[in-house]
Amino acid sequence: MATIHFLGTCSGTEPMKDRNHVSFIINAGGYNYWFDAGENCSRSAYLSGIDLLSVRAIFISHPHYDHIGGLDGIMWNIRKIVTYFRRDLKSGRLDVHVPVMESWNGIMAMLKNTEGNFKCPYEINAHLVRDGVVFEDENIKVTAFHNHHLQSEEGDGWLSYSYLIETESKRIVFSGDVRDVYDLEPLVSDGCDYLLMETGHHKVSDVAQYVNSRSIKNLFFVHHGLEIMNDWEAAKEKIKAVNVPTCLTNDGDVFDLQSGEKI
Repeated sequence: MATIHFLGTCSGTEPMKDRNHVSFIINAGGYNYWFDAGENCSRSAYLSGIDLLSVRAIFISHPHYDHIGGLDGIMWNIRKIVTYFRRDLKSGRLDVHVPVMESWNGIMAMLKNTEGNFKCPYEINAHLVRDGVVFEDENIKVTAFHNHHLQSEEGDGWLSYSYLIETESKRIVFSGDVRDVYDLEPLVSDGCDYLLMETGHHKVSDVAQYVNSRSIKNLFFVHHGLEIMNDWEAAKEKIKAVNVPTCLTNDGDVFDLQSGEKI
């Protein structure tokens, strides 16, 4: 049974009570696949009972802090558990996919100044995200599609990506941050079972109109912006305009991806 665990559901606003920046985990085949890394995400995961040593791969959508600010914590806590409790990382290796290698290098430079030069008894492999299949194993396939949220200053490179996640015959689209909802066309043109859509930069009504015109079976709002955070009850009324099952996610929510039901 594949599940999705929401660790953080807030956009890059000022700190919000009971909410962290966006981060979620998909558990499939006994492994955890981590998407975006808002602050405190590894602490939230560990305290909720998620086994950090079952993390197989991490995928970052873009280098804004509310999406990558907790990546160092994931790396630190995994190593700490391995070395302190003398346990092994389940897969023996950890793949980290980042759109900007300078961000990764900066994180590793900081970690190497903590203890033991951050030497780990398992492999860490960093990969630069580009369009196409970025990861595939027996449990999950992840394909990246660039969007227009963020480009390099020279304009010759994409720094922001959305992801198509395929697991147990389900197609899950994670928007990341997008400039326009139509950035999602390459991902949803063949339909999807779940759209995880950010509203930090988009109105609920615009997303509803878009979803109603596409073959999308379920909609999860993530990365909540101030429209939702400032008036949760009004947002609940607005999502009634969506013609498919829709959820305003909260930190700590867990869903069964086969049934779509909250656990």
